[in-house]
Amino acid sequence: MAVKSQKTPSFEVALAELEQVVADMEVGKLSLEDSLSAYRRGAELLQICRGRLEDAQQQVRILEEGTLQNFASNPSASDFAKREND
Repeated sequence: MAVKSQKTPSFEVALAELEQVVADMEVGKLSLEDSLSAYRRGAELLQICRGRLEDAQQQVRILEEGTLQNFASNPSASDFAKREND
């Protein structure tokens, strides 16, 4: 019996699989057991996608609090000259 890899899929892979699960369920040709399994898998995939999005949002917050704010201002050429002379 093959063991399924426990590696968490990327956001894109999880989203594509979630879309397929939803499409399969919408067709309405799944048995009750298959529908329950699909629903469980869909819930797992949704959790993965939400987690990945939350991680990305946190990374953006960190960047906005530091590095990106420094680039938001538009320093003039004289500002660069001042820094070089200091």
